[in-house]
Amino acid sequence: MAGEGEKKPVLEVVQADGADEGCVTFVMHDEDHTLGNSLRYMIMKTVDVEFCGYTITHPSESKINFRIQTRGGLPATEPLRRGLNELTDVCQHVLNTFQVRHHKNPWFV
Repeated sequence: MAGEGEKKPVLEVVQADGADEGCVTFVMHDEDHTLGNSLRYMIMKTVDVEFCGYTITHPSESKINFRIQTRGGLPATEPLRRGLNELTDVCQHVLNTFQVRHHKNPWFV
């Protein structure tokens, strides 16, 4: 637990003793369904991902438990990294498209 003045980690990795790298739960602090659902969608597009899901621990807590299981010996961190990068690319494309449209027509909102 972070004390005063210390920053709590944004991402924690929870892995059962003896479990392989392809079955991991990531705890993401200060996140909710906005990231959880869109990231789950991006990760499930990966062929080697067998399962990807998330849960909100409690409505009063702003953290999600994000579970990834892979097949073929792929570490679960790889689809997570790829999914975050692809989601960033999609968000950047949406922002760029909006800015271009808004620049052409400032009344476009």
